[in-house]
Amino acid sequence: MLIPKTLGAFLWHFIQKQKVSFGIILGCTSFWAINESFFPYFVKILVNKVESLDRFEPQLWLKLSGPIFLMVICWVVMEAAMQFQGYLTYKVLPRFRAAIRDEVFEYTRQHDHTFFANNFAGSIANKISDLPRASEEIILIFVYNLFSTTLAFLISLFILAQVNWYFAALLGGYYCLIVLATILFQPLIDKTSQAHAESVVRLNGQIVDILSNIISVRLFARGPYERKYLNPFQNEEILKSEKASFINELLNFVRRVLCLLFIGGMIGGLIYGWREGWVSIGDFSLITITSFNLLGMIWHMTYNMNQLFKEMGTIRAALSLVIQKHAITDFLGEKDLNISKGEIHFENVTFNYLKNTNLFKNQNLVIEAGQKVGLVGFSGSGKTTFVNLMLRFFELNEGRILIDGQDIAKVTQDSLRTHIAMIPQEPMLFHRTLLENIRYGRLDASDEEVLEAAKKAHCHEFIMKLEQGYETMVGERGIKLSGGQRQRIAIARAILKNAPILILDEATSALDSVTEKLIQASLKVLMKGRTTIVIAHRLSTLADMDRILVFKQGQIVEDGPQEELLKKEGHFAKLYALQSGGLLPEKAKSS
Repeated sequence: MLIPKTLGAFLWHFIQKQKVSFGIILGCTSFWAINESFFPYFVKILVNKVESLDRFEPQLWLKLSGPIFLMVICWVVMEAAMQFQGYLTYKVLPRFRAAIRDEVFEYTRQHDHTFFANNFAGSIANKISDLPRASEEIILIFVYNLFSTTLAFLISLFILAQVNWYFAALLGGYYCLIVLATILFQPLIDKTSQAHAESVVRLNGQIVDILSNIISVRLFARGPYERKYLNPFQNEEILKSEKASFINELLNFVRRVLCLLFIGGMIGGLIYGWREGWVSIGDFSLITITSFNLLGMIWHMTYNMNQLFKEMGTIRAALSLVIQKHAITDFLGEKDLNISKGEIHFENVTFNYLKNTNLFKNQNLVIEAGQKVGLVGFSGSGKTTFVNLMLRFFELNEGRILIDGQDIAKVTQDSLRTHIAMIPQEPMLFHRTLLENIRYGRLDASDEEVLEAAKKAHCHEFIMKLEQGYETMVGERGIKLSGGQRQRIAIARAILKNAPILILDEATSALDSVTEKLIQASLKVLMKGRTTIVIAHRLSTLADMDRILVFKQGQIVEDGPQEELLKKEGHFAKLYALQSGGLLPEKAKSS
């Protein structure tokens, strides 16, 4: 999926999906512009006609019926067109917004792991929300202000030129000067508006981050600290807002000066022309009505151009974040992964996060199908990176990772991850029902299959004790459940997924003995018949492993069964000796 990154191309990308409807909307707007331009001309004809007739004329109404009829027809056509335009806009814009939201969300979802690690989730969500809202606002400003006012101005200018060149030149000069002033101010308005929009995003991101960690805020009694922590972001937003508002008000001052000059020139010209006899009463009516109509429209148009530039800045800021080039992509022609056994092969794998800092270098490794492998090592030794490379969250610098002989870089990402069940150290659940959260493992699973998976994961019992059972909403990220309950829900989800490869990152937190036994029993059910890779933190888990990979500073330094590694008295034996309460150490103890 390709989404243009430039503003104009981005808007056109979505407008062309409903270009006929948008064309009709512009056509209806044209009727309004024509009416606004010709209605004063019909008034001029009517006024001149009235002035030339005797008020006691026997056929007075008949002689006035022509211009009156034209005025009525013009008004009726305009009202009908505007009514239809309103209906069509009501139908088109929600679909326009939905198309933007849908495509941008899908594009953002395909960014790599690093993108989401480097940006606040709240900031990303705000950008996704900003794009449809700001795009709709730009469309409305263009249709109802820029296009309609410019068309009405051009038609009125033509009509005035037929009546008197002086007033046509005066109106043309005013329009050109006020638009020129707006365009000259545009870069400053654009710059300050975008800076303000970015400051708002940063502020909102901090607020979301604090609210996401509200338990920590309360546990450490850091409410006043967090309020103070927000102050620099608040002050930045205020400063950026003041700068943007100052530029807007400066432009408004220029507009007011030009407006006063135009009104002075128009009134002076009308009075002088009437005295000299080259401005009739009808001309007086036409020029006055047209001038004040356009004066209001042009002022409103240029005022809305401020909002237009602001929304343009908002869209550019959003596009610069979310429409970045994908770091990891599926290329055309890539096939789905097909797994028959589940053998994993690292072939000359080299990977680094930063240049010249290899985490893995020419790593070769084979994990046989159905084998249960434990990964151990201090924090930062490369265990999580090892499984992230298997999931293709990052691209390799060199080498290949093969599953059943298929290079994972040459199969689709979705098919790869469909065949791997991952239980993270801290399972995150959606703020949905327990039934929906478990069914997330396989969306087409029946209720009976969901219940069966829950029973195997030993979570059916606690679910049934809840007032709403499987229909219980779990709260944001599953906050209403305990850590052990979230673990078992994640295991049930993995059981339901029934993937041939399982990756488990054990929780480091201590669990009560009953919960730990239930989780261990659930895992034994889950691991049966699957290629299993466990980032192990518990000695009890290692006892069930066929093989252990020992990580140290980004390298696999030992490989073998637990008993064999203990006899070697190497790095694993050191880790084993440092265990406490059945948990392996996360970092080396300082001597």
